Amino acid sequence: MFHRAILTTALLSTLAGFAVAAEGNGRSPYDPNVEDLTPENVPPMLGIHWTKEEHAARQHLARRSANMTFHGGKIMPTAVTKAFFKGTSWATYSGDKITGIDSWYAGFSGSNYANTVNEYTGTNGSAKSARATTQQGHYDDTGAETSKGSTTAVLAEVCSAITASGTVVDAGGNGYYALYSDQPRGNAGYCAWHSAGTCGGKAIQFAFFWKLDGDAGCDPGDTSGSHSQGLAALANVTGHELAEAMTDPANPGAWYDSSGAENGDKCAWTFGAPLVQFHNGSWWKIQGEWSNAAFTAGTGYANSSGQKGCLSGL
Repeated sequence: MFHRAILTTALLSTLAGFAVAAEGNGRSPYDPNVEDLTPENVPPMLGIHWTKEEHAARQHLARRSANMTFHGGKIMPTAVTKAFFKGTSWATYSGDKITGIDSWYAGFSGSNYANTVNEYTGTNGSAKSARATTQQGHYDDTGAETSKGSTTAVLAEVCSAITASGTVVDAGGNGYYALYSDQPRGNAGYCAWHSAGTCGGKAIQFAFFWKLDGDAGCDPGDTSGSHSQGLAALANVTGHELAEAMTDPANPGAWYDSSGAENGDKCAWTFGAPLVQFHNGSWWKIQGEWSNAAFTAGTGYANSSGQKGCLSGL
């Protein structure tokens, strides 16, 4: 998780009914050339999933750290998930991404992949129940997707979709609402991110994903033929963001290393198996997640910095 990034869009004014959580300035910047993304009333981009090129350019900094440490915050002991497909093109979409993402979230619950986060604890308890997640399905919001990745604008879109779909927000703060845009990332150096805020006074976790069809920088290289390339790319980054949201969801922060990297960041663009099977029988090419226990025991596979602490979820 890299809590510092450049917002290329103008900061939007606070929207009525939407309160946002700002992250503290206590952690080290992963990249000293980027700015702290914590201005007043703007939620920070957490767990930015950098493109392959951007990730590779930062590996020399990742070598400074090994295991993650606890920073005194809450975790998500479990997750209540819902996907929002935002954009006009979803109205006529006939591919496999909507059904595929539904299958991904349904299969995540009870899977060994979900089990990669269960060693972590927070001020609100343990993640040992993380495998028992709840999927609320999806909602198609076919209005124009105009956020350009701005955290404030995405939060507004998520809150609007929650209201329009009649979604009941999890009262315990474990609601995770993922917005899948129909817009390509263009010149943005990242594939996805997660953040935290509130809708109608209720705390939520939310995430943003660009359209990744034909995007080499965000392509995991799934050659199984089981999914379209666009779905395979979304599935991989979806694993990254959900695992990070569960282990380091919001201020003041829970689990990350001395460079500010979360469990997903530390294993980004590395794969411990060609495919990983989820609880519902679906198969995905998906990055591993960092395990302090595996690194300490020497039982994990190596990330791109050579640190053997990644678990594939097999």
